[in-house]
Amino acid sequence: MTGEMEYKCFIVDDNLMDRLTTVSFVRQYSFLKIEGVFDGARPTIEAAEKSFPDVVFLDIDMPGISGLDLRVHLEKVKACIFITAYPDYALPAIDVNGLDFLVKPLNAERFESSMTRLKYYLDIHHKAELFDHSSEGDSLFIKDGHSRIKIQLPDIIYLEALKDYTGIITKEKKYCVLTSLGNILEEKFFRHFIRIHRSYAVSKQMIQKINSKEIIVQGRVLPVGRSYKESLDKLLNP
Repeated sequence: MTGEMEYKCFIVDDNLMDRLTTVSFVRQYSFLKIEGVFDGARPTIEAAEKSFPDVVFLDIDMPGISGLDLRVHLEKVKACIFITAYPDYALPAIDVNGLDFLVKPLNAERFESSMTRLKYYLDIHHKAELFDHSSEGDSLFIKDGHSRIKIQLPDIIYLEALKDYTGIITKEKKYCVLTSLGNILEEKFFRHFIRIHRSYAVSKQMIQKINSKEIIVQGRVLPVGRSYKESLDKLLNP
């Protein structure tokens, strides 16, 4: 189809036949380009450092680093589709932002349904990244219907991860943009923000008080995640 967006994907499974099966299914969809096929987490992580995928098709029950743990490591990948022989992993897969959960052996009709959902999700993300928000100097512009709202950087208190969205909390109002917290923190406009929790990032200038478990920013109490405490200490006390 002319003009169709193409998205890069990784396929990860420790079982050779299952890897080949997933490859054969994925190759039927022209919007997907297979960038890498791996038998475990470590080569996947190494490859992602060189070429980051849009999608990962991921087995769960693998030796060493499980698929669930690998998804956490690759949290900035837009979409993850788990493929496993164990239906009991469905809820844990949702907890680490799995877009879909397919049970082996793969079924063509079910896989097609998943690919329809995946393409819609990726196309929406792509459009959102182009039009959802932009910045100029110390101002952020957020699309709201047919208009754009201007937000000054000093007015933003903190950012909140909301599944596929990021909440931008100001002194007066809460706005939402369709991009992940991890992605938005890579933007130059948010270089003065620091991640304190899987769900929160704050403006360093707004911090009023901090201890090992929480931060007070503009009178609001936010939790400090255990895995972010050390990096937070280094940034605030160089």
